[in-house]
Amino acid sequence: MTYAPWTRRALAATAGLGLAASLAACSDGGGGDDTVLVGLITKTETNPFFVKMQEGAEAAAEENGVTLQTFSGEYDGDNETQVQAVENLIAAGADGILITPNDSAAIVPVLDRARAAGIMVIALDTPTEPADAVDATFATDNFRAGELIGQWAAQRFEEEGEEPRVAMLDLNPNQIAVDVARDQGFLQGLGVDIADPGEIGDEDDPRIVGHDVTEGAEEGGRTAMENLLQRDPDLNLVYTINEPAAAGAHEALVAAGRAEDVTIVSVDGGCPGVDNVAGGVIGATAMQFPLDMAAMGVEAVVEYSATGELPEPAEGADFVDTGVELITDQAVEGLESRDGAWGQENCWG
Repeated sequence: MTYAPWTRRALAATAGLGLAASLAACSDGGGGDDTVLVGLITKTETNPFFVKMQEGAEAAAEENGVTLQTFSGEYDGDNETQVQAVENLIAAGADGILITPNDSAAIVPVLDRARAAGIMVIALDTPTEPADAVDATFATDNFRAGELIGQWAAQRFEEEGEEPRVAMLDLNPNQIAVDVARDQGFLQGLGVDIADPGEIGDEDDPRIVGHDVTEGAEEGGRTAMENLLQRDPDLNLVYTINEPAAAGAHEALVAAGRAEDVTIVSVDGGCPGVDNVAGGVIGATAMQFPLDMAAMGVEAVVEYSATGELPEPAEGADFVDTGVELITDQAVEGLESRDGAWGQENCWG
């Protein structure tokens, strides 16, 4: 299946369409006999990543004459509200459901009911457990995203003749798939032997100072960075699960007088994070494309409704890869990247 490219310019007109409230649909009722009805269920309605995802769904729905209903959890981790949203869409006779699961396993029983009712179900960004609980997954290759910033860091430190001492700022103790993939991808890119690629923290490498969790938030990044600085005041490389955690880590490094001699790498591609790349706070980040995920998801439901054709996953993967770009103003030889100016033109949030 071929998907039309989506750009910030092409979607500028959709920015005023508004955000969905939790369990409040942006569109009225079902789509009727001749109109495809698609439901979009995000983890929250406030995170800029999901705001951009909704913009992509709205633009694709308008382009394809689709009726779109949007829902969200009340907070990150709110499975109950997402379950209710799926049940509402089953009752409405939806043709397709796009969902970023708050709980990859707990959401599966209601998704099974939706598929049994003939509804196409697509996971966006976060896979379900098991992955085949949905008809398709559109997501960033998070292992590759981590690997890119790891390769960049390895090359930078080699060029400077310096041995990295690495603080790992992960998401939370649950070790969800996205968290594990980014962490392990980074370590592999850096040249660390990973033991079990499905488990965080089991590597045995003296370059790794330690791991701490951030909940993907600025405050959590600051606290985790403080903790790891106490463990090793001479650390010089910081991996963060996302850019808000990176911002918090930077604050802690500034307070400790270490900001100038510690390199931070991250994943996301949000506009504040890309601005921090341009400003020298983050050395490199890996940009993902939430707008494309949702737009491609809507188009996939339209295609399936017309032909019964399911999207093809990436070769050797169980998801459709929506792309990732390395963003840095310190390019290294042999590793393709985009600069901060390009990142600012294409970021989200």
